[in-house]
Amino acid sequence: MMLILSCPPSASPCGGYLSGSGTFSSPNHPNHYHDNAYCVWQLRSVGDQRIFLTFLYLQLENCCSCDYISVYDGPSVGHRYLGKVCNNTLNSFYSTSNYMTVVFRTDGSVVGRGFNAEFISTLPTSSGSVDCSSDSMNIVVKRSYLNSLGYDGHSLYLNDPNCRPKISSYEVIFRVPINGCGNIRKFVNGRVVYANALRAFTSNSGEITRQSHFKVNVGCRMAEDSVAQITYLVSHHDNSSITGTGRFNSSMDFYTSNNFYYKVTEVPYKVTLNQYLYVQVNLKGSDSSLVLYLDTCVTSPSPHDFQSRKYYLVRNGCPVDNTYWAYTSGTQHYARFRFRAFQFLRATESVYIQCKVLICQASDSNSRCRRGCNKRRARDVGSEHDSQTVVLGPIQLKADPEKKEEGNPNPNHEQDKA
Repeated sequence: MMLILSCPPSASPCGGYLSGSGTFSSPNHPNHYHDNAYCVWQLRSVGDQRIFLTFLYLQLENCCSCDYISVYDGPSVGHRYLGKVCNNTLNSFYSTSNYMTVVFRTDGSVVGRGFNAEFISTLPTSSGSVDCSSDSMNIVVKRSYLNSLGYDGHSLYLNDPNCRPKISSYEVIFRVPINGCGNIRKFVNGRVVYANALRAFTSNSGEITRQSHFKVNVGCRMAEDSVAQITYLVSHHDNSSITGTGRFNSSMDFYTSNNFYYKVTEVPYKVTLNQYLYVQVNLKGSDSSLVLYLDTCVTSPSPHDFQSRKYYLVRNGCPVDNTYWAYTSGTQHYARFRFRAFQFLRATESVYIQCKVLICQASDSNSRCRRGCNKRRARDVGSEHDSQTVVLGPIQLKADPEKKEEGNPNPNHEQDKA
């Protein structure tokens, strides 16, 4: 069925009926949408497949009850509610049927540049799935699905036919390197997408066949963020498709000096007040096509709460703490910075660091990773690049052994300029 949609007479037309795979966006995108918008899109997959919906760009008013997108698992808003998208939450959604409904609402105040979304017809998880990390792509196809098409697991192959699957009683599993086995890396609206194709050899005996042509496009949209953690302790010194999502793997480590040669291995890391701490955030499994940019680093006395008592070192690429200094950011697959150790008042000696980093295409000289400090307006909450959140800690203060260390806050006797 087809929905009949309407908007205020002065507004641009919005909403509609969409089938198969494609993209859609808010009214006037990439320009600002209008006040009091109400748009409904009904999405339908090909055949009996499911719908994978992901948002490629998002910039709405910084108010989740003002301007937002609602997603429903079916052909109307009366079906199961899948979730809300607002601010800068670029979520992805799967339907459980061949329909999905998307509603865009705005109020009468602040407007933004809206959104751009992509929908893809994809196999249901009961037939196949895919997930990715910085190191690998894992493709799983159910043998019951293959049998229904007249194939078995031994006939399947990827773009590189030398990459072979593992076959169990129920599944055919390809575990392949993310940059191998014919995987193709693309940059779509600043995001990283890995793609491959799953095919099957057909029987060539006899004059006829009852096997349909088998080709399944496989793709991973890398997620917007992921989390890793570390701490320190301080002492008084005083034709169908399988579509999935993936996460880049990143790590954050302390080093003993600004040459970043010796990694700190003790946990927790015990330091003295005002001691310079040297931190490297690294993108695992990366190559020269990607760079990593330090967007925001915040500290907390708790590894589980970075809101109640947060203290920023850098925010949106702009230094906040006057001892923070970035050595490398936005030009390599790693970022390096330093700051002086401190302790939270009325808290334990432990300090945790959480950093959000952006991942950009190295060849893009206009990417966010190259633009530096960004003092964004409140409504400019869009993100054009993949990001990750990594956490380091605990750091703890250790007992001050001797007063002779006093006056030398940097144990490496450096004269770094912040």
